[in-house]
Amino acid sequence: MNSDAATEEANRAAGPRPVRGDAAGGGESGGPNRWLALAVLCVAQLMVILDSTIVNIALPSAQRDLGFSDGDRQWVVTGYALAFGSLLLLGGRLSDLFGRKRLFVLGVLGFAAASAVGGAAGGFPLLLVARVGQGAFGAMLAPAALSLLSVTFARDAKERGRAFGVFGAVSGAGGALGLLLGGVLTQDASWRWCLYVNLVIAALALAGASIWLRGGDRPERVPLDVAGTVTVALGLVAIVFGLGNAESQGWTDVRTLGAVLAGTVLVVVFVLIERRVAHPLLPLGVVLDRTRGAAFLSVGISGIGSFAIFLFLTYYLVDTLGFTPLQTGTAFLPMVALLVVGAVLSGAMLMPRTGPRPLVPVGCLLAAAGMVLLTGIGTDSSYVGGVLPALLVIGFGFGLIFGPAQNAATSGVDSRRAGVASAMVNTTQQVGGSIGTAVFSSLAATAITRFLTSHAATAAQPATRADATIAGYHLVFWIAAAVFLAAAVLAAALFRSGPLPVDPDAAPVAAG
Repeated sequence: MNSDAATEEANRAAGPRPVRGDAAGGGESGGPNRWLALAVLCVAQLMVILDSTIVNIALPSAQRDLGFSDGDRQWVVTGYALAFGSLLLLGGRLSDLFGRKRLFVLGVLGFAAASAVGGAAGGFPLLLVARVGQGAFGAMLAPAALSLLSVTFARDAKERGRAFGVFGAVSGAGGALGLLLGGVLTQDASWRWCLYVNLVIAALALAGASIWLRGGDRPERVPLDVAGTVTVALGLVAIVFGLGNAESQGWTDVRTLGAVLAGTVLVVVFVLIERRVAHPLLPLGVVLDRTRGAAFLSVGISGIGSFAIFLFLTYYLVDTLGFTPLQTGTAFLPMVALLVVGAVLSGAMLMPRTGPRPLVPVGCLLAAAGMVLLTGIGTDSSYVGGVLPALLVIGFGFGLIFGPAQNAATSGVDSRRAGVASAMVNTTQQVGGSIGTAVFSSLAATAITRFLTSHAATAAQPATRADATIAGYHLVFWIAAAVFLAAAVLAAALFRSGPLPVDPDAAPVAAG
């Protein structure tokens, strides 16, 4: 057992640290400006999350403007996902080694610069380079932001719950807000403003960071685990690349199956390396802790299921109900509102008393119930009668999942490992989303083909393409419901009961 794993094991054996309330903590968990620091971190997190969906709305307009092919179009999305997903662990480790605020500022600056390049792109190659750059700098920014949040609100359980509730609401709602903002900018301005808007957001984040963020204690620098870094980066690239090819190439194509298998082998090799090196990129004690392991699983599995709602419900609203991009983004706002309510309620009131064990399973069950409601939509359904009730249930469920799970994933971890623990949250969500996109797209396409074939052979009037498409959506929503149900069972079984441990001796990182 290496020294990092031994330290984690000793921490578990010693039991959780006492939970401090407002009286004990004095309300000074991270300095007097900790709530302003939270606002800065949420702004930066929103920028990263927005770009997972905002560009999707802009793509058709960008494609017409720049003249690239349908095959190239998917790489505008995949390029971002490849860079972001493969470099997150490295970004998290670098924030631990060289300072969280430093990596945070570098990530914001780089993300803004890449966004400016993409907005000004005159052709597909430069747009692709910009999207890859956004992903790479996002991989620095996202874990730095979450680790700064974790150590800023480390000493007081109630304040930590409130902070993670707000941050979880931003993380969960950012995708839907990206659809809305993308619709507004594409319709009223230009697709380029879907990238330029990041300059405004980044300016706010940088100004706030310079005033209200401190870097906190910086641990002693140790050599970077080069072998582990290269192995896991290549492994994650291969997995995300393979999954991205599944819809267009099929699951048996070498570019799909071969890449996924190669990536899986590399990840296994990475784990073996981490067991033996003196200073691992990912100390295995971070993920082997029962509570944090349950949180990573919950985030990853929920990432698989959540893509069903954003991707296929967007298709339904646009293609079946005839919504404009702006109407589509607006249609998700009720879900965002209930997500915020659920996240704040669970974080501020429930999480400090109960811990994540009752909250995450209930949230997954609500998400599953909402997916089941969506299996009732049809070609003649209305938004208010068919879609809205499901969105409200799903939104509240997501609010109970993401804030508590992010809190649990970074709770009780040594401050020197906060960055890499935070990176694992983003990595599992990103890989889960890639799996969800690939699997659900493939299943929907197969279901549509089978529906058309079977009904053409048996019905006097062959089914329309619209009927077949709805059948494909129904299959996706049923499977997503099963995914959330499985997440509920795993979360209930793996999370420990009771409040999470906090660190009463944590050093503040919000400027006083």
